[in-house]
Amino acid sequence: MSAFDSLRVLRTFHQDRRRRSQDLPVSTADRDEIRVARGSEVASSMRASATFLPLIDRLASCLLVPMPDDHALSPFWRNSQDLLGIADTNGVWLSVNPAWSRTLGWEVSDIVGRTSEWMEHPDDRDATRREVAELAAGSPTYHFENRFRTKNGDYRTLSWTSATEDGRLYCVARDVTELRARTLALADLVAKRSRTWDLTPDLLSVIDLTSGCFDNVNLAWTAVLGWTIDEVEGKPFADFLHPDDLAGSAQAFEKARRGEPVIRFENRYRTKDGGWKWLSWVALPDGDKLYSSTRDVTEENDRATALVDAQEGMRQAQKMEAVGQLTGGVAHDFNNLLTVIRGSVDLLRRPNLPEEKRHRYIDAIGETADRAAKLTSQLLAFARRQTLKPETFNLVDSIDHVANIVQTLAGSRIELEVIRPAIPLLVTADKSQFDTAIVNMAVNARDAMKGEGRLTIRVGAVSNIPARRTHTSVVGDFVAVVVTDTGTGIAEADLMRVFEPFFTTKGVGQGTGLGLSQVFGFAKQSGGDVHVESTVGEGTTFTLYLPREFEQTEKPASVPLSSVGGRGLCVLVVEDNESVGDFASEALVELGYDSILARTGQEALERLAEDCGRFRVVFSDVVMPGMSGIELAEAVRRDYPQLPVILTSGYSHVLAENGQHGYELLHKPYSIEQLSHLLRKAIAWQNNEREVPA
Repeated sequence: MSAFDSLRVLRTFHQDRRRRSQDLPVSTADRDEIRVARGSEVASSMRASATFLPLIDRLASCLLVPMPDDHALSPFWRNSQDLLGIADTNGVWLSVNPAWSRTLGWEVSDIVGRTSEWMEHPDDRDATRREVAELAAGSPTYHFENRFRTKNGDYRTLSWTSATEDGRLYCVARDVTELRARTLALADLVAKRSRTWDLTPDLLSVIDLTSGCFDNVNLAWTAVLGWTIDEVEGKPFADFLHPDDLAGSAQAFEKARRGEPVIRFENRYRTKDGGWKWLSWVALPDGDKLYSSTRDVTEENDRATALVDAQEGMRQAQKMEAVGQLTGGVAHDFNNLLTVIRGSVDLLRRPNLPEEKRHRYIDAIGETADRAAKLTSQLLAFARRQTLKPETFNLVDSIDHVANIVQTLAGSRIELEVIRPAIPLLVTADKSQFDTAIVNMAVNARDAMKGEGRLTIRVGAVSNIPARRTHTSVVGDFVAVVVTDTGTGIAEADLMRVFEPFFTTKGVGQGTGLGLSQVFGFAKQSGGDVHVESTVGEGTTFTLYLPREFEQTEKPASVPLSSVGGRGLCVLVVEDNESVGDFASEALVELGYDSILARTGQEALERLAEDCGRFRVVFSDVVMPGMSGIELAEAVRRDYPQLPVILTSGYSHVLAENGQHGYELLHKPYSIEQLSHLLRKAIAWQNNEREVPA
């Protein structure tokens, strides 16, 4: 039932009441006394309809101002949250309910007897006048909105439903200010989202999780891939995928079907012109739909690839530069050494050379060979390819021993302070290489202080290696040896190069540039690290970190060396280099041994198979074509367990990475005395093994 029809029925009900003399008197807006019929057929039918009663009661309250004893109508009039009112055709209010005061703040007396014009928003007055005129002419009002000023000066938006009957305007207004604000905000949000959907450069889409087809896509799909919206919507996402990305994309889609979000997943989509674009997906499942925002990252990936290629090219260039620098430094130093050797050999060939000069030139050759061996050892240390002989030792005791050497090297004008804990700190490393590393750092400090200053060596346990530049922190138990000087310091530009081989800031002839590279290589190969910090004009601090041990390993019992020479004992020499093999054989003969030379590991095994009892020791090179010395030694240990093996090598990555495998190792270049010592040690071990009862 419309508001107009309801008012007509209510008016009929009101007029019927007035015709009954026995009716109850009530007060109307114009204060005329009328009578309301109690038994009217209209009233009975209205009370019988629960559907219409609330509306009729509300509209009746607009018509009648109840007397104090009328409990059916007055509560609704007083308590309604809607603004109820009756006005004449000119818009003058005859009666309003208390909701006007609660909503607008004005008293009822401020409103009755006046039009609404003084409360209406200036921008709404013309539309309100037209609506009132149409209402007075008999046209009802449905949801007409305007703004009324409150007593505190702001405005409330009211939604009106009104009807005209017998020259009166019956009005119901509802305060929709908050509703209107929410509606406008929602409309604005929808508009913004619509604009975002249309204008964003990101590819937005809604995918059906059941079928895998696109339900909706935005215009960016056309801008990026060239496909129209109609060409994408309704199609499976797999139709546009690169063949190599099908499996990965299917896995990501299954993940979304399980309700998990997809974050930064990348795949390639085919463009309309036949090309491919890299897309990065962020997608969130909700119900049976997958809502996604996708970015074209093709250019970013191309730039990243180009950057990686450029960085790799730069690294290769830096490697070549480093190799060139290394090669030049090695060539320079070795040429100096070879000059001494070649010159000494030429002088030794002169006839009638005095014995004193002959010994001097021979000593020069030997000393030069030792310097060359030290040079190669330093190079291998930097490259982490030296063969270490790790053992567990108390680093504090080693520092005490090295401190005496450092003080001698530093000189009397440099004050040396050693700070060490009272407890032992165990490490497992090559002890001789550790001593060399400390000496190298101390000598570098001495040169930086120009022979005068303060040198501090501090030893302590730490729980991590701190992060430095591009290296992250390493958590663990370490022993730190901190060497600090008060020298000139190192410039920031040189800090990244101090460990490079042959790099030095010293003058010509004052350093090879290999000391700190040995420290670096030793630290890395021992499972530790070395850091440097420096301030120009104040000094430099080097910190060597080595993994800490907590248990001392027992050293194997020493075996007394044989007190006699070779005595005709036979040694199987395995060496692929003819010159070195011949030299080793001649050296063994000079020591009193017999020798048989094999050029390969396989040939050596054949000699052993022929007569293994003939040989007392196998002396083999490590790096050989075919079977290596390590492989040969393993075969000998397996098939002839009481036959000792001595290995020799100038360099082997296998030995550098995995140690000596339990075999004696003689470093090239070696002296006759070193060879003799190891042979006697091996024979003594063999004799001891044979004496042990089975």
